Amino acid sequence: MATHDYETSLEWTGSTAAGYRAYDRAHAVTVGATPMTLSADAPFRGDPSLPNPEQLLLAAASSCQLLSFLALAALERVDVIRYEDSAHAVMPQGDGPTRITEITLRPTITVRGTDEGTARALLERAHEQCYIANTLTADVQLDASIEVAA
Repeated sequence: MATHDYETSLEWTGSTAAGYRAYDRAHAVTVGATPMTLSADAPFRGDPSLPNPEQLLLAAASSCQLLSFLALAALERVDVIRYEDSAHAVMPQGDGPTRITEITLRPTITVRGTDEGTARALLERAHEQCYIANTLTADVQLDASIEVAA
């Protein structure tokens, strides 16, 4: 069986000596050859102008759904000409472990040369095959809009 391995690198420097409210949450993450500066989410004293891990998790789910759908569409010779997603994640804060519990992907897809039912069936198959959604314990839902172009 084939195995796919993934690596990133992360670096933070600073000091936590002054306590929880004082240390800088910004840190450098390198994915492949692409360096990014991330921070904590603003409610956790992070820099709201920088991406945070929660957003990256949501982006990974959205991107995986897109790539899974495009692969299936291409294999079935369905012409996808546009795909946009406005994804949303929910992370309630309570007594239990804090985690993202819900993800809603809202793709707006334009296809050509097929019908909406075929495109929707491919989208559902892609959702079942998306390895990020299959990895998460959060409930990942699809709320798609499909348009057939002339």
